[in-house]
Amino acid sequence: MFLVEHHWEWKKGIMFRRKHASHFNSNDAEQQEAKINELKYALGPLSAHDEKYCSDTCFRRYLEARNWNVTKSRKMLEESLKWRATYKPEDIRWPDVSVEAETGKMYKASFRDREGRTVIIMRPTKENSTSHDGKIRFLVYVLENAILGQHEGQEKMVWLIDFAGWTMAHATPIKTARESTSILQNHYPERLAVAFLFNPPKVFEAFYKAVKYFLDPRSIEKLNFVYLKDEESMKVLYKCIDPEVLPVEFGGRNSVMYNHEEYSKLMLQEDIEPSSFWEDDAKTVDHAVNGTLVPDVAPRSLQLAAKAS
Repeated sequence: MFLVEHHWEWKKGIMFRRKHASHFNSNDAEQQEAKINELKYALGPLSAHDEKYCSDTCFRRYLEARNWNVTKSRKMLEESLKWRATYKPEDIRWPDVSVEAETGKMYKASFRDREGRTVIIMRPTKENSTSHDGKIRFLVYVLENAILGQHEGQEKMVWLIDFAGWTMAHATPIKTARESTSILQNHYPERLAVAFLFNPPKVFEAFYKAVKYFLDPRSIEKLNFVYLKDEESMKVLYKCIDPEVLPVEFGGRNSVMYNHEEYSKLMLQEDIEPSSFWEDDAKTVDHAVNGTLVPDVAPRSLQLAAKAS
């Protein structure tokens, strides 16, 4: 029955695509649905684990990242599924990366932007590690945690990067910068709403020119250079984040400070829910092997799946 329905959804998508191929409108919900159905069929059968990741919102983000080109989107998504199967980002836990977070160089803010989106704060001058693998693993953990912590219906996050005191000595190694941007753009497409680079010094321009080479145009468009003494640029930041909740060091009125001990308690608590969700896969595989029906996913798990994808 599933295959019949799956084939019919694909067939409808193909017919619609042929009819409107010459003038696809990315703002048309019906045309979007046709593209999503086409991508589903092109991707083929998925494991129980991958099905949890590949929700309709997931398909939509990969399609948007490749300008609704199904062939390119399928290739991109297949690469992401391979990467997730190998790297296993959902298995990373706070104790695995907490040493990287001790200085507060990157963390999920206690406040959200005006649209309720998760805000990630980064402070490059507080870098405390020389481990390439450690930095990448920590970045992936922060992304996964931020995504699962989003409000229902939210897909994107905001980055707030503090460059106070930054010098070339704080520049991220090119190898790490290249892999970081690759992971962000290829495996977390359309997750970034906007990034604010706060008070970057003149010397940062040289590093930015090198890193910009690895960024795609869609990512570059989301970068905003903001300067405390530039009133117009601050208006852009305030339009996104209320100055009442914005930390003082970013020109706001919130005196909140990063506390590693308290943040660790929060992360350990937040590790529990996704852990139990993804561990359901083992039970699902056992049931499938024994020839029994795959159990239905609980409503709460479905919400997590939509966020995780």
